[in-house]
Amino acid sequence: MILPSLFVAPSELGGRGVFTAEDLDAGLLIEVSPVLILTEEHRSIVEKTALNNYIFAWGDDEKKAVVAWGYVSIYNHSYTPNCSYEMDMEDDWIRIVTLKPISSGTELTINYLGDDPKPDEKVWFEAK
Repeated sequence: MILPSLFVAPSELGGRGVFTAEDLDAGLLIEVSPVLILTEEHRSIVEKTALNNYIFAWGDDEKKAVVAWGYVSIYNHSYTPNCSYEMDMEDDWIRIVTLKPISSGTELTINYLGDDPKPDEKVWFEAK
């Protein structure tokens, strides 16, 4: 399920991003995406490719990874996101929920480090 007002367009944050064509309320479920689970072995292969920028760590030990279908892998990163992602490891879904009201035309962002990042923790493409 992807909210019909969402669309993909070029982003000032880099590449493409997900935007909304309508105002969105806080706490709104805007996407539910099934995932393809990668074993630890498959993850190690994917990490050597461009797909590494689009996978999510998965499992209690985070040794597996998933490819999320839908728009989930296109949301850009922000340390002050307007959306969050919820992983449902029991039923193999990722959900995107708005954190605050969002105006039409705004890019939707998530924090790639999850809802509780450590202080000074950087995403892999900024860590160097």
